[in-house]
Amino acid sequence: MKNFSQNKKPRIGVTIGDPAGVGTEIVLRAITDEEVLACAIPIIIGDAHHISHQARKLDLICGLEVYNPTEELPENLDSPVLYNIKNLPAPVEMGRESPEYGQAAGEYIEAAVMLISAGQIDAMANGPISKRALQLGGYPFPGHSELLGYLTGVKDYAMAFVSSSLRVVLLTTHLPLAKALTYVKKERVERTLRLIDRELRRWGIANPRIAVASVNPHGAEGGLFGIEEASELIPAIESCNKDPEMDIRGPFSADTVFLRAAHGEFDVVLSCYHDQGMIPVKCLSFGEAVNVTLGLPFIRTAVDHGTAFDIAGKGQAEPRSMIEAIKLAARLTSASSETEVDPIRL
Repeated sequence: MKNFSQNKKPRIGVTIGDPAGVGTEIVLRAITDEEVLACAIPIIIGDAHHISHQARKLDLICGLEVYNPTEELPENLDSPVLYNIKNLPAPVEMGRESPEYGQAAGEYIEAAVMLISAGQIDAMANGPISKRALQLGGYPFPGHSELLGYLTGVKDYAMAFVSSSLRVVLLTTHLPLAKALTYVKKERVERTLRLIDRELRRWGIANPRIAVASVNPHGAEGGLFGIEEASELIPAIESCNKDPEMDIRGPFSADTVFLRAAHGEFDVVLSCYHDQGMIPVKCLSFGEAVNVTLGLPFIRTAVDHGTAFDIAGKGQAEPRSMIEAIKLAARLTSASSETEVDPIRL
């Protein structure tokens, strides 16, 4: 596989997400950002007709050079281009959730994976999708991470969120809470902790300090409020810490551990279920945080928000998370290539 980042700015494939959402708008706004252009060459992946229509409607950048799947991207690219996946036969009805738009969004993700596999791009940054539309469109996955795990054949992966003040990894993602708690098992926790340690080292953090959030209130108070800490979390932590290079701490009460991490005491927090980790991320960093999938054979980032169907096509979408997603994808790609950068700070 070619690595364009060895000689120039990394190429980041930027999928527009669900075409009926705000993804097209935030991508078009992001690729004109000076910080993005300084560190990456964005390759927009989507339907060219739809993208050009939205650009004209919202008075955004237009006239990008278009490449089709039958063409190879040239090696001398130095500015954003559009990779045309022609899969929207009619004008898009903005703000409407539908199977055809979910299918289109899935096809953009598949195209990005194929481009990476072919050595045409270095990494990807994803616009927001509708999880329900994705499934209605024939993709039986609850989100990006699960689809990407399937497409790459990777079994051990995890969803992380990174901002300037906080890093959180989710042990479980889009599951009913009652089901998520059944996944808090020693083997799964230990496997995820080892994945976090490996990936953060790959990103340039030499000795990651990993905190584990407890499942139950006040860390279960010695078993008074639950048993998962004693039966699953502590054994997993102790097993990992047998490796002298690993530094796993906790479990700590979830009502304080995220703030402690934001103040610099830990490099990352492992959250046991979705909302436990997402509430502090969105309270402290909404709109600037970036979703990162750990464990894939390439760097993948995404925005920290949804499709915002209510404002889609109205010119009101805030592109900051998309900007940060592209920037972080570029930095992590450079870090993986052993370039001297600070890969985690936005």
